[in-house]
Order: sequence, then structure tokens, then C-alpha cells
Amino acid sequence: MPQTPTLKDYVSRDLISLAPESQIVDAVALFIGHEISGAPVIDASGNLVGILTVKDCFRAALHASYYQGWSGIVADFMTRDVQTLDANLDLVSAAQRFLETDFRRFPVMQDGRLLGIVMRLDLLRALNAQWK
Repeated sequence: MPQTPTLKDYVSRDLISLAPESQIVDAVALFIGHEISGAPVIDASGNLVGILTVKDCFRAALHASYYQGWSGIVADFMTRDVQTLDANLDLVSAAQRFLETDFRRFPVMQDGRLLGIVMRLDLLRALNAQWK
């Protein structure tokens, strides 16, 4: 019997990540320059400590509009309570998690460490491949 595909088979591993102490203006420039909408925030020990999204950057932009300039670090604006998916989760269960939330991406963890990110389109592509 064939093995059920899991997230670890389809996760994006080539990630752009941020450090919590990075300047928010640099993170915004990174998002714009690479045309990405979010990135995991990793501390010096390699632990996932948050996620920063374009939506989070809007808070920084509103703050900047009030003070007439960017200020602050990624840790000031990132989402700290990050929901993750396990690398061994099957694709259908992962799709269910996307349906239950408004998230566009989930960090994928294996043995307590960040393995990569799965986005909605990544998962749809994987499900489509399974049924062709």
C-alpha cells in the first residue's frame, strides 16, 4: 500500500526568515523586494519565536504615519502566538486546518524545529497532484 503523502513532502524549505531584533523598515523592504507576504521570525538559537506578515507591517506603517518615520523592530509587530502544523500531518488534515482559520501560511515543524512553510497554494498544488 502506498504511503500517505505528508506536509514534509511538499513544504517550502527555501525560506526568507527574520530575526526579532531586525528593524521593521528592513523587514518591509525585504517583503517588497522579494514580493513575499510573510516570514518566520527565528531567534539566535534557531527557535521559531513568531511570524511577521504584511498585515503585521500595516500596524508598523500606521505607527510610522503618526510619527512620520519608521521605527521599531520586528519583535514589536510580529505575531507571537504562532499556530504550526506538524511535518507528518497528511495533506487532507492540513487542508482542513486552512479551512478552519484565515491563515494563508503555516510554519511546518519537525522535532520541535522549523522545517519550512506551507502556503495555501502549495497545499492545493499537492492535493491536485495526488488526484491526477
